Amino acid sequence: MFPTIKITQTTQPRKRPVPGDSLPFGTFFTDHMFSMDYVEGQGWINPRIEPFGDITIPPTAMVFHYGQAVFEGLKAYRCPDDSINLFRPLLNYERLNISDERLVIPPLDTEFCVHATKELVRLDRGWIPSGEGESLYIRPFVFATDPYLGVRPSKTYRFMILLSPSGAYYPQGIDPVKIYV
Repeated sequence: MFPTIKITQTTQPRKRPVPGDSLPFGTFFTDHMFSMDYVEGQGWINPRIEPFGDITIPPTAMVFHYGQAVFEGLKAYRCPDDSINLFRPLLNYERLNISDERLVIPPLDTEFCVHATKELVRLDRGWIPSGEGESLYIRPFVFATDPYLGVRPSKTYRFMILLSPSGAYYPQGIDPVKIYV
């Protein structure tokens, strides 16, 4: 049994892209987002879907000073029969937990994350494009929110899921970015 997800629907829907228009990757965002908080000693609490919007984070949050954050990415596709398919969500959340472990971020319940993703996608189903090469990009991420400047794992975190109707990531082909690792 999963925890109840509190759902607050938007009263001010965002403007949706017009079918057939260009959908540059990561440009449009749906009406809602999922959030859940972690507090040391309490675990992951307060799962909620709320209207998409800005969030408040203290400038001392550890994510800004030590980079304690992880993200994943997966997609939902609209099928010809109008059903919706998610591509390997459980594997994505298992991979997110592997990265979380490396950064000493408390693990998430992967089955609950899939459930939360499905609930969010169901709510914003009307945003899923149906054009050739288009999908609903799903961006789950977790970051340290503890307002502390010392070196240690955070005691608080936020996990979020955003949805973005998108076309191809590289519509004109691959254009690599040079980085030094």
